[in-house]
Amino acid sequence: MGTLIVVGGPTAVGKTTVAVQLAQHLGTEVISADARQFYHQLRIGAALPTPEEMMGVKHHFIGQLDLHESMSAGAYERAALPVVLDLLHRYGTAILVGGSGLYIDALLTGLDPLPPSDPELRRNLLQRMEAEGLPALVTQLATLDPAAHATIDRQNPHRVLRALEVCLATGTSFSAHHARTPKARPWRTVKLALEVPREDLYARIDQRVARMMEQGLLEEARALLPYRHLNALNTVGYKELFDHFDGRTALQEAITLIQQHTRNYAKRQMTWLRRDGTWEYVAPPDIERSADKARKD
Repeated sequence: MGTLIVVGGPTAVGKTTVAVQLAQHLGTEVISADARQFYHQLRIGAALPTPEEMMGVKHHFIGQLDLHESMSAGAYERAALPVVLDLLHRYGTAILVGGSGLYIDALLTGLDPLPPSDPELRRNLLQRMEAEGLPALVTQLATLDPAAHATIDRQNPHRVLRALEVCLATGTSFSAHHARTPKARPWRTVKLALEVPREDLYARIDQRVARMMEQGLLEEARALLPYRHLNALNTVGYKELFDHFDGRTALQEAITLIQQHTRNYAKRQMTWLRRDGTWEYVAPPDIERSADKARKD
C-alpha cells in the first residue's frame, strides 16, 4: 500500500516549496489541490508556481484549465484519483498540496452528490443579492449553516449562493453533505499542516501581495477585466482591482483590501484545518523528518 502525503496550510505559508522539497526527497511528483491554480491565466494572482520554483518536479493540475472551463470538487475527485493511483504504483508515494479544503476532502474521502441547482430558487437568491447585497446572504448562511459559513470563501458569490441554495432546497446544511462515512481509499494518508506564528503569516501575506503588484498583477487583472463575470475571477486579488478599475477605490486602497481579504481567507483555511483533528502540525524545517517517520511507521 502506497502513502499519500498531504501538505496543507494557509495561503503564503510556503506549501509549494515544501511540496517540491518532499517530492525531490522521496522521488515522486506533486498533485495540486488549489482550485485557483487550475487556471493558466491567473499566473500572478493565484501564485502559480514558476518552473524555477517547481525545480524540475512534475506538477499535476497546475494551469491546466482555461477560465471558461470549470472544475468542481466532484470533477476534481474523478480526475485526480487515477493520477494518485498511478503515482503510487510507480513511486510508492505521492505528494498532494493545496489550501482548498473541499478539494482535498473530495480526493481523500469522497463527497456525497449535492442536489441539482433549482433555477427558481437560484433566481430568487440572485434577486435578493442584487437588492440587499452579498452580506445579507452571508448572514443567512451563518444562521443556517455555521460550519459552512466559517470555512467557505464568503467573498465569492457563487460559493455563498450554492451553499445557501443547498440549505434551503434540502432543509439540511451544506456542510452535512460532507459529514458522513468516508470512502475507503487504497493508500495510507499522512496529513502535514504547515504552521508559522500568525503575525509571521500575516507579514508574509502582505509581502506577497506587494510582490505580486511588482510582478504585474495590475496589468494581469486589467487584461482579464472582460471576463470578470466568470466564477474563476470571483476571487481575492482580482475583484478588488476590478473595483479599482470601476473607480470605486483608489489603487492603494485596493491593495490594502487584497491584503486584508487574503488574511481573512487564511483564517478560514486555518479554521478548516482545526475542525479536522487528523493533521500533524509541523514547522517547515521539520517536515522532511516528519514524512520519513510517517513512511516508516
